[in-house]
Amino acid sequence: MRALLLAPLAFSLAAQSPKEMVTTLKDQQSLAVTIYNDNLALVKDQREVKLDKGNQALAFQEVSAQIRPETALLRNLTLPKDFWVVEQNFDFDLLTPTKLLEKYVGQKVLIVRSIPNTEGAGAKELREEATVLATNNGVVLQFADRIETSAPGRIVYPKVPENLRARPTLVVNLHSAAEKSQKLELSYLTGGLAWKADYVANLAADEKTLDLSGWVTLTNQSGATYPNATLQLVAGDVNRVQPRRQNIQMSMAKSMRAEAAPEMKEESLFEYHLYTLDRPTTIKENQTKQVALLSAANVPIRKEYLLKGDSYYYQGSYGDLGDKVKVGVFVEFDNRTESRMGMPLPKGIVRVYKRDSQGRAQFVGEDAIDHTPKNELVRLKLGDAFDVTARRKQSDYKSLGKQGTWGNVYEMAFEVVVKNAKKEAVTVAIQEPIYGDWEIIQKSHAFTKEAAGTAKFKVEVPAEGSATLTYRVRVKW
Repeated sequence: MRALLLAPLAFSLAAQSPKEMVTTLKDQQSLAVTIYNDNLALVKDQREVKLDKGNQALAFQEVSAQIRPETALLRNLTLPKDFWVVEQNFDFDLLTPTKLLEKYVGQKVLIVRSIPNTEGAGAKELREEATVLATNNGVVLQFADRIETSAPGRIVYPKVPENLRARPTLVVNLHSAAEKSQKLELSYLTGGLAWKADYVANLAADEKTLDLSGWVTLTNQSGATYPNATLQLVAGDVNRVQPRRQNIQMSMAKSMRAEAAPEMKEESLFEYHLYTLDRPTTIKENQTKQVALLSAANVPIRKEYLLKGDSYYYQGSYGDLGDKVKVGVFVEFDNRTESRMGMPLPKGIVRVYKRDSQGRAQFVGEDAIDHTPKNELVRLKLGDAFDVTARRKQSDYKSLGKQGTWGNVYEMAFEVVVKNAKKEAVTVAIQEPIYGDWEIIQKSHAFTKEAAGTAKFKVEVPAEGSATLTYRVRVKW
């Protein structure tokens, strides 16, 4: 009767502590990594593993150190019937001398030190047993006849404690239907893998076209290497519930390697865009890698000089509004097939170059773009013009009092003088964000009403000359 009562308990204990088997990268059959913009990646790791029949623990070694274990899913591709997972544990307490010592607090270790050999030349080893009392800001050891606050020699441990691993390990307690080699696929989300797009644009000498190259920059700080992986990138803003940060600190040293590659293939995926590298690649731990994304030649562009005003000009009397006001320089192009583009552009930084008279490429500015779909406008601010400046003043201001339902009615006059020191004429767009309900009642140049509160003038400025814009506006508010 006693034996019968103990049998269920023995089975329960065996189920709680099944035999552990280990799988490493040598068992790996295929690997796929999909990386998202926001420091997130999906890893699909397929391995062939010899399993026993029944309950067992399988230690998946060489997984990401930043794995989100709650997202891990293990599938049996060979014998899915009667295969199930009972429990999984992510062991990220890594084996170091300090961690090993901490695990032995309250336990006995062996201290080995060298002492002079009184019977001859040289030294001999003295071995003493000691109990580790504490490891706070140093080690405290209790010997049979004393307590010491530092180790007087080498510390020898009888074994490595459980759950203290040399590499991050996912331990899965599972049930297998048969004893044989089986293909298992572990998929999980992880942090520490990120990508971004970088673009290089080369302006033509006449500044009417540019050549555009796109590169993907991958950064791996996940604590694992992904050998011969199928690489895919998702461009788009994927909504995520922000998890609490794990208190895992690692020192990362980046390496840089630029790698020539064919352009990545692109396709739509839900509300995002998926880019696939057409060959396997290895993403090493603590590495920055670059692969080619796209290229386009002779893309037609438009260059614009833009002077922007401010809405506060229309809320009071100010007089002089600035001398030598900077004029911004913008370049824009259409992301259309007829413009030799027409491809989804992931967000990133566009760096623009132009060759000087000696044929050397010179950096002329950069700007960031957001995710840009096909058939949209790409507009880049490259800097402020050196030879094109402006002087702005409010030449008149008066209050017209109350008119009808309007409590405040004002008339203001403005003068903008644009100077051009270049040897060729330029066109400067002057954009005025006008406050309130407004009407331009006098003007020296035509304007367009680009938005409810925006008037835009275009002023032709001769070479090494100047041009003056004047206008009077009535504002109600």
